[in-house]
Amino acid sequence: MMPVPQRPPGCPPGLEYLTQQTRVVQSAEHSYGFLTAGLFSCPSLFTQIDQLLVHQKVELIEAMLALETNNQYIIKNSVGQQVFLAGEETDFCTRMVCGSMRSFVLRVQDNTGQEVLTLTRPLRCSSCCFPMCLQELEVQAPPGSPIGFVMQDWHPYLPKFTIKNERREAVLKIVGPFCDCNYCSDVNFEVMSLDEDSVVGRISKQWTGMEAEMLTDADNFGVQFPMNLDVKIKAVILGACFL
Repeated sequence: MMPVPQRPPGCPPGLEYLTQQTRVVQSAEHSYGFLTAGLFSCPSLFTQIDQLLVHQKVELIEAMLALETNNQYIIKNSVGQQVFLAGEETDFCTRMVCGSMRSFVLRVQDNTGQEVLTLTRPLRCSSCCFPMCLQELEVQAPPGSPIGFVMQDWHPYLPKFTIKNERREAVLKIVGPFCDCNYCSDVNFEVMSLDEDSVVGRISKQWTGMEAEMLTDADNFGVQFPMNLDVKIKAVILGACFL
């Protein structure tokens, strides 16, 4: 597990993990789809958090009986240390009737069990045929205090989203591919500047293998963002994984 860091001034409780410098102590070369972290034995080498890995827990009930359960996730940094745990709160009927488009509340806890992020998504559509009812997500930190939003933008064939701050001012864009179900490869959503001229990060839905893809709906994501990005916007980009 990642050790509890000190909280910088102005940082919401729990989000200090996203500003922490992680000591790299092992020599290895590991690839996570779009990113590769080089790890060296030098004790003085540190790296700020600019990457997160989101692993959805595989539920045996889902795999065996095709019954949708509350999703649970483990969130790690690039060296494999657990940073957060996340758990969905929805009722059985909502999960079975609305499927992946369901509304939900996702509570994110740190390693001490403190809830540091609350993600809420209302029941919405994602089709370009319904431009007035597209996806949105609110990110709160601490719970009850909004720090940002992810809003789907209308587009005839591309999945596009806007990252907004707590004042609902646009900060960044997310642009996905025409087809988000690539076979045997990762699906990349680029985090871009508002004019969409430059790429500043990426959300990657990782291919987990034929067996896992066929038998479960568990997803793994990689998230990359600039090191010097506002910690609140880092949290909102993390939240965008769960839309």
